[in-house]
Amino acid sequence: DPNGAYAAVIPKFVLQLLKGESPVINGDGNYSRDFTYIDNVIQMNELAMETQNPEAINTVYNTAFGDRTTLNDLVFNLKEYLSEFDASIKDIPVIHGPNRIGDIPHSLASIEKAKQLLNYNPKFSFNEGLKEAVKWYWENLK
Repeated sequence: DPNGAYAAVIPKFVLQLLKGESPVINGDGNYSRDFTYIDNVIQMNELAMETQNPEAINTVYNTAFGDRTTLNDLVFNLKEYLSEFDASIKDIPVIHGPNRIGDIPHSLASIEKAKQLLNYNPKFSFNEGLKEAVKWYWENLK
C-alpha cells in the first residue's frame, strides 16, 4: 500500500510524482538502501526451490542486488525515467524533511551465500529494474 505508514518508498514516490506532488525524503537523502527488482526476487525463489545442492536446502538467503542507492539518487532517477512519459515531472521539487527516528543510515545485503550455493546472479541492476518498474507504474497507475 503506497499510502500506508510503512509503505515502500519507490511506489510512494512514484505515486506522488505521477500526481505532480513533491516527494518527501526523510533527512538529507544520503541514507542508502539495497533496492532490488521483483524479477531478481523471483529468480532467487526459483533457484532456492529447484536447487539440488544439499548445502543450499533449508537455509536463509538475502535477496537483493548487492549495491546501495541513496534516496537522493532514487528520486533523481525516478524523475528522469518518469519524465520520459511526462516532461513536467522533471521539474517537481523534492522536499527534505526531518530524519525518521530509528532509521538506519545504510543498508546493504550480502548476496555471497546465494551466489555460492545457488549460483544467484541478479539479472536486473537497480537502474534496469527501476526503468521497468516506472514503465509498469505509468501504464497501470496513470
